[in-house]
Amino acid sequence: MKKREKLAVIHKWYPKAITTIDSVNKIIDFVEYELDLEPKQVMLADSICSDDVNSIQYPARTQEFLGPFKMGGLDGFPFTGLTGMGAFASHVPDDGAVFVYYGPHIGITKDGVIGEIHRLGQSKNSGCCGAAKGALGKLVNNQIAEGNITELDYQMNTIEQILYSQKERVLNAKTPLFEATEVIYEAIDTRINELVDKTKYNCKYVILVGAILINSDSDMGSFTEIRRFDVIDLITKTRQNNIDRFDSL
Repeated sequence: MKKREKLAVIHKWYPKAITTIDSVNKIIDFVEYELDLEPKQVMLADSICSDDVNSIQYPARTQEFLGPFKMGGLDGFPFTGLTGMGAFASHVPDDGAVFVYYGPHIGITKDGVIGEIHRLGQSKNSGCCGAAKGALGKLVNNQIAEGNITELDYQMNTIEQILYSQKERVLNAKTPLFEATEVIYEAIDTRINELVDKTKYNCKYVILVGAILINSDSDMGSFTEIRRFDVIDLITKTRQNNIDRFDSL
């Protein structure tokens, strides 16, 4: 399939999505031309799902940054918390920036089926994100108890509670899995911003890129719909929304 054909499939669900490779290229251009920094001055942290497909489909150009420091667990929630945020904040070059890329992921096959992908070497499709689908299944079947978070399955239980808190919204949606992913994105975005507010950074900038990461079949690659592109200037103590600037890059 040609790139435009791949995008046509993804755009049925996420009309503003671009390839993940293109999104990384845009961010590097922004860092170089707008912030006057080299990628090697930027410490990357990501809070995306620990699913192996995200490692397989991770763009090679991200290696131009320092890192990545891994903040995310199941479906990208930043389970490393304040300790994780503080750890990589202390690793960043003094004259550089922190770049946090975060969000949940969801699968879309080349046939346009949401919640699934065809993984390399498998004969059948498999779920993506499996944790979100599992939590949604429990929500549908009324198997989630409010406040139930166990030591044995802490991360999954947390995802379950996030969906439980928006139960009616998710279950009444036209496509519950799509809506569940939106709810999880909002929870991740809120938590990342809470962690940023409580962390001290000894550098020039904090770059926050929130997104829905869209995986597809092994011969399709991955796509990204950016939801937040903020730059916090730590010298002037100002925060700028650059989402429109990102779209025009």
